[in-house]
Parts: sequence; structure tokens; C-alpha cells
Amino acid sequence: MDAIDKLWNYITGKDLWIDIGEGFLRVIVIIILAMFVVRVGKKIINRIFQNKQRGPFQITERRETTLKKLVQNMLTYTVYFAALIMILDNALGFNVGALLAGAGVAGLAIGFGAQNLVKDIISGFFIIFEDQFSVGDYIFTSNAEGTVEEIGIRTTKIKSWTGEQHVIPNGNITQVTNYSVHNGLAIIDINVPYESDIVAAERIINEMARELPGKYEQIVSVPEIIGIETLGLSHYVIRVTAETLPVYQWAGARVIRREVKERLYKEGIEIPSPRLVMYSRNENPTALEVEDFQDRDQERE
Repeated sequence: MDAIDKLWNYITGKDLWIDIGEGFLRVIVIIILAMFVVRVGKKIINRIFQNKQRGPFQITERRETTLKKLVQNMLTYTVYFAALIMILDNALGFNVGALLAGAGVAGLAIGFGAQNLVKDIISGFFIIFEDQFSVGDYIFTSNAEGTVEEIGIRTTKIKSWTGEQHVIPNGNITQVTNYSVHNGLAIIDINVPYESDIVAAERIINEMARELPGKYEQIVSVPEIIGIETLGLSHYVIRVTAETLPVYQWAGARVIRREVKERLYKEGIEIPSPRLVMYSRNENPTALEVEDFQDRDQERE
């Protein structure tokens, strides 16, 4: 009964609740300070990158976005980790030194099983250091194609053009196709019927092509006729190529197809449609055919 009375007095005593209140207050203050430091730190990082644009060392906008996002993430992780240590030490009264020592021994044991995590972190570092791709680039990697939304310490987030988000560990990114580095090349195959004059068709396409760069900003240079690509059953194929801005090769190809269709139609050249030729064979001759055969026999006699 004495033990129960002591426990009850301890629970209902003011000293315990004062300590709990002070600890809770310390936790709130530490969290607020951590959020304040993170917010101010992000603003400072934005200011540093803005000033960097006016400095002697210039970096591309895509690389700037990637580095800024990475530095802000590292700042967030560091500040909140420090806040967690302060909460355990000051607010909750844990021996942080002993915890860190134990975590070091446990981390050494766990590290052998966390090789993929280490691989992801190292791969992420080289992705950023070598500028393989940046935030905003359109890439294809690991069976995922889309726009890079974020390059983290461990994972990369890619948003496909249909809206899905792919989260890929950096260690799985072994080969990357980046469509945003250089200008694209739109390739268009135009079917022209054999009845149309090839010289007239090429002249019409060339006239139309010279108008496109001033009409569509995604088309960089005048489209060029490569020549006849194939000879089909009812048409020949003229291949046209056009240099476009990065990632706009598909949009440029759609635009050129529409313009070609409209221009050829106005000039009287229609896009050929599939043709089917049918032959009819009458096994039993008609009455007229029989009479015709009899007349021919009589004439021969």
C-alpha cells in the first residue's frame, strides 16, 4: 500500500506536471524554431541563387533548379534531425551520447544490409554532379518516361505526360535518355498517290515548309525534304525532317502533317486511301455468250 500511495502522490503531485509542462513547452519551442530556421534558410538559398545569376559564374536554369531543390532538402533534413536530438536531450531527458553510440554500433551492423540505400545515395550524387538530367527535363529511364519533378538524395520522381508519378531509386537509374539537352528532329512521312507528279508535290511541300518557322516557334529551321523513302502499292512516300526545340519533335511532326494535308488538298493532291481491286470470274457462260460462240463457229465453217 505504501508503494501505491507513493505512486499516487507522485502522479497527482505538482512537480510531475510542472516537469511535463516544461518538457512539452520545450518541444513546442524547438519545433517552432526548427520550422523558422528552415523557412528562413530556404529564403536565403533562393536569394543566393538569384544573386548567382548576376555573378561571373553562370549555370543553366535547369541545373539551378535541381541544385536549389537539393540544398533545400538537405537543409530540411539537417535542421529537423538536430531538432529531434534537442527534443530527446533537453525535453525528454534521454542520454543522447549513449543513444548515438548505440546507434553507431547498430548502424555498422545494419549497414551491411543497407547496401541498396548507400548505392541510391551515391548514384544520386553522381546524377547531380555529372548533370545527367535536371528538374524539368523530359527523360526516359527504367521503363519510365516523363518530366523530372524532383531529384532527391535517394529517389527521383518522374511525372508522365498522362499524370502518373514514378518514384525510382537512384541506384536503379543505369541508363538515361534525355530529350531536353539538344534540339529534336521531327520525322514526317507523306504518302502521295502515283497519279500525282512528284516534282509538283515536292514544290508544294517546299513552299509550305518555308512558311513554318515564322508561323510556329517550336520549329527552329525550314523543314527539309530527304527524298522518296519507300514505294508502296498505290503511293510513294516522301520523307521530311525538321529541327525543333527540345522535346517538341512530336508536336512539330503533328503540326507539319496538318499543314501538309491542308496544302496538298488545296493543290488538288489527295492523300491516297487503300485500294482493293476485285476480279469477277463467271464459271457458267450466259446465254448471250453461248450464242456468240455459235455464231463464231458458223463463220469459221
